[in-house]
Amino acid sequence: MASQVNGHSSGSDAQGGKSLREDLQEFLGGEALLHELDDLTKVNPVTLETVLRCLQARYAADMFYTSAGCTLVALNPFKPVPQLYSPALMREYHAAPQPQKLRPHIFAVGEQTYRNVQSLIEPVNQSIIVSGESGAGKTWTSRCLMKFYAVVAASPTSLESHKIAERIEQRILNSNPVMEAFGNACTLRNNNSSRFGKFIQLQLNSAQQMTGAAVQTYLLEKTRVTCQASSERNFHIFYQICKGASVDERLQWHLPEGASFSWLPNPERTLEEDCFQVTREAMLHLGIDIPTQNNIFQVLAGLLHLGNIWFADSKDEAQSCQLMDDAKCSIRTSASLLQLPEDPLLETLQIRTIRAGRQQQVFQKPCSRAECDTRRDCLAKLVYARLFDWLVSVINSSICADPDSWTTFIGLLDVYGFESFPNNSLEQLCINYANEKLQQHFVAHYLRAQQEEYAVEGLDWSFVNYQDNQACLDLIEGSPISICSLINEECRLNRPSSAAQLQTRLESALAGSPCLGHNKLSREPSFIVVHYAGPVQYHTAGLVEKNKDPVPPELTRLLQQSQDPLLKVLFPMDPEEKSQEEPSGQSRAPVLTVVSKFKASLEQLLQVLHSTTPHYIRCIKPNSQGQAHTFLQEEVLSQLEACGLVETIHISAAGFPIRIPHQNFVERYELLRRLCTRTSPGSHSPSPDEGHSEWSPHTKGATLQPLLQDILHTLPALTQAAATPGDPAEATPVPVHCGRTKVFMTDSMLELLECGRAQVLEQCACCIQGSWRRHRHRKQERQRQAATLIQAAIRSWLARKHIQRMHAAATAIKRTWQKWRIRMAFLASKELDGVQEKHVSQVPLPLGSLLLPQAQTSLLEAIIRLWPLGLVLANAAVGVRGFQRKLVVWACLQLPMGNPSSYAVQMAQEQAGVTSIRALPQGSIKFHCRKSPLPYADICPEPSLHSVTGFNQILLERHSLSHM
Repeated sequence: MASQVNGHSSGSDAQGGKSLREDLQEFLGGEALLHELDDLTKVNPVTLETVLRCLQARYAADMFYTSAGCTLVALNPFKPVPQLYSPALMREYHAAPQPQKLRPHIFAVGEQTYRNVQSLIEPVNQSIIVSGESGAGKTWTSRCLMKFYAVVAASPTSLESHKIAERIEQRILNSNPVMEAFGNACTLRNNNSSRFGKFIQLQLNSAQQMTGAAVQTYLLEKTRVTCQASSERNFHIFYQICKGASVDERLQWHLPEGASFSWLPNPERTLEEDCFQVTREAMLHLGIDIPTQNNIFQVLAGLLHLGNIWFADSKDEAQSCQLMDDAKCSIRTSASLLQLPEDPLLETLQIRTIRAGRQQQVFQKPCSRAECDTRRDCLAKLVYARLFDWLVSVINSSICADPDSWTTFIGLLDVYGFESFPNNSLEQLCINYANEKLQQHFVAHYLRAQQEEYAVEGLDWSFVNYQDNQACLDLIEGSPISICSLINEECRLNRPSSAAQLQTRLESALAGSPCLGHNKLSREPSFIVVHYAGPVQYHTAGLVEKNKDPVPPELTRLLQQSQDPLLKVLFPMDPEEKSQEEPSGQSRAPVLTVVSKFKASLEQLLQVLHSTTPHYIRCIKPNSQGQAHTFLQEEVLSQLEACGLVETIHISAAGFPIRIPHQNFVERYELLRRLCTRTSPGSHSPSPDEGHSEWSPHTKGATLQPLLQDILHTLPALTQAAATPGDPAEATPVPVHCGRTKVFMTDSMLELLECGRAQVLEQCACCIQGSWRRHRHRKQERQRQAATLIQAAIRSWLARKHIQRMHAAATAIKRTWQKWRIRMAFLASKELDGVQEKHVSQVPLPLGSLLLPQAQTSLLEAIIRLWPLGLVLANAAVGVRGFQRKLVVWACLQLPMGNPSSYAVQMAQEQAGVTSIRALPQGSIKFHCRKSPLPYADICPEPSLHSVTGFNQILLERHSLSHM
């Protein structure tokens, strides 16, 4: 087996594998987690460890179905999940335009098979191969598929058709307990291991409606009736009748409590499958009445007693082997239960009949002890195999439809999987041989599908490399020399064959086979076969004896003499069969061995599968205890190795597992054209997204071709850039092929394209970051300038508003002041007019003696007494003269009201005087000054020569007193 297949390393390079897995997950899932990988071909590298981790993550997330290329992996949840199998979900998958785009599910596989039948594309018949250990969910998977087909394949307008489908489904489901009781057994790896293959054929009419079904069985391990490995058990039905039979039934079948049987090992173990009542009820529903059931169990009890018959070695070869002492009762009981004469039964087991010569003379030869045991085992296996086939025929008679009523079918194949035990013998060789054939069938079918797709896309499929197990099949069944042919030859020679001699012959005859090995450390004779799922060591001890499965004619004639009703049905008296049992010596047919019959049965099964379109479901059991939420890696790992799942993924990924439509390829990798140094002819082609709804397929394909060529031209540059200095990358062809509608590539090329795309995205990100920084800087500068302008405008607006408020306030003050000044001027003029009317020389009267109202007199006194003298003196130059001036001085200085002439008042200026005065009350005056917000408000203009100014301005009205 190659160490690497299309970029999927089979080693455990953790660092490289992690990088590759991260890139692939980013492309397919966008940083997807392990439980989001619904297809195991997306896991890279594909190893047992990576597949195991992905399945464990999906199992923890309650995702029990995972695609593995063309195979569906089903994990048994071991708990009810009603929403996973609801009728609504069935209808959703049935009504979906593309069910394969939904989540992986067995309904998607079922819907695909049903649509293939409806399409009538050859081959019309479909088959679903369900493999895995017993307990992995094969029966449940088949049951759910049956329910799905009962829903979708029933006529929606016909109630009768729906009832027929339900009846067929119910009968098939009722057959499961019976088939498991007679065909399943407890092995080292499973308590309910299926020891046969089952192919259920669902029959559909021309309208694709289910009208019936048929059950076909293959590869029954009937040798388990007489030979069980250590720690294993016989078929379940033997334990059921020993543990579940009533007291009367035990007496009738001679099964006392605590009885020991050689063919019933480990009877102390109690399993869930040891339910006798369930088996009886299921048989009753299938039409097997109680008397017939009792007859069946009586025959099985007779086989158990037959296994207790042991012979002692004969001292004389001319004498037959005698029974051992404890076996005499067993032969009597067995003959009674089988309703056979005791003496003929014993004689048939002890003496062999030989016909020789032209006249077919009959000779009787006593058998050795080993031959007696072989004939005893052959009798038991023959009865059990006929009984099993009869049960299958009873089931088919109740569910099979008329051959004229159906035209196509969908098959469900349930077979046991690959086996590898510490002690492997002929049974494991046959089972693994069957799995090799099924694996080869899978490889051939899947590669054929690939070849058809490559042919449609115009690709040459000869370049596809895949792992083939043909060498192993040639070793097992090849011609002229193989393992099967050598074992059969040892049987035909009819001579004693030792295990060491068989090993030596196999190694010498098949030394050139690469799939044959030898364990030098093994103490027992054995050989190793390298199967597709792993090497298995087979012990040669007892291999030839197990392969010898001849049915002596005297055994058949003995059973035909039975008076038991069931044995009469199983072994009828047929004249033609009797004539065939006595052929002439010259035309004697070759001996049929177990391997020969197994091979014939397998060829019959494969012939059916080759005539159908197969689909694959691999069932995996998370743990052997049947516990929910428990994922045991060791047990799952052994199943992955046994079913060859990793090899299946490798085959699915062989050739060109990555197939991307042109449209999607251009949409994702068009930016790689930036890496191309030259200007491509399609650089000016319109984008695929422009006018997408208006494009026709032909126009779209023609437009995409230049873009595809431009992208593909960049691949050599990418390959050269990714190659190491010592790697001849230029000589390696680019593993990309452009088909008519898809682009085919390997995982390595996908990784290379993703690296190139990441490089371009990094360059674009740097460019975008630089442009963004420049844009952000410019924007911030513009914002700063705009903020400055806004702040200046706001300040200007605030200043104007403040000035306007101040101007309005000044205007109001000015208006009020003007009113006050006019009023004061009027009062001063009135006072002045009253003083001038008196004589100048008359002594002025006291202010309180004036004939004025009381309020006005008080106001005048306050004004005269409190008025600041400094203001009067400051304005003396423009004031009045004479008596008026002196009067003001007297009032301000609070002089006695005597003769004014007695006081000498010197005036700085005598030309001007006070003409009108209104004084404020005398006292301390505090002025609270504040700087005016108005410009020039605090600047006092030069006083006019004809005006007096101040904070508390005296209203002076200049009058010309020259006429006074």
